[in-house]
Amino acid sequence: MWAEPNSSFQVLNGEIGVGTAGFGIFFILFGTLLYFDSVLLAFGNLLFLTGLSLIIGLRRTFSFFFQRHKLKGTSFFLGGVAVVLLRWPLLGMILETYGFFSLFRGFFPVAFGFLGSTCNIPFLSALFRRLQGTSSMV
Repeated sequence: MWAEPNSSFQVLNGEIGVGTAGFGIFFILFGTLLYFDSVLLAFGNLLFLTGLSLIIGLRRTFSFFFQRHKLKGTSFFLGGVAVVLLRWPLLGMILETYGFFSLFRGFFPVAFGFLGSTCNIPFLSALFRRLQGTSSMV
């Protein structure tokens, strides 16, 4: 009849995490639109990382970022966050972007495959299926 206290706490953390990560993405996009405003970008980075750790948990976040084959992407991503916090926003965002693509390289074929199967526009559907290619999930 009653749910376990731990499960409701995880649901609440997940909901707060989604909101926090969403605000982080909003601030990153808004900071980019305002010609790389360093305060907005730094605030967005901190909110995004906090939201991510609230969604999947601290242990899973740590294990995701610090896998041996993802250390290069992690160093670029977290180094870019540090550079943005030191008020070099353009260089920091370039480093973060490279780190982001390096970290999530295995996820993009899956996302393009999903978009290709749900999109009903012939040109876009063919484009997403072409971008899907082969996914090597490691």
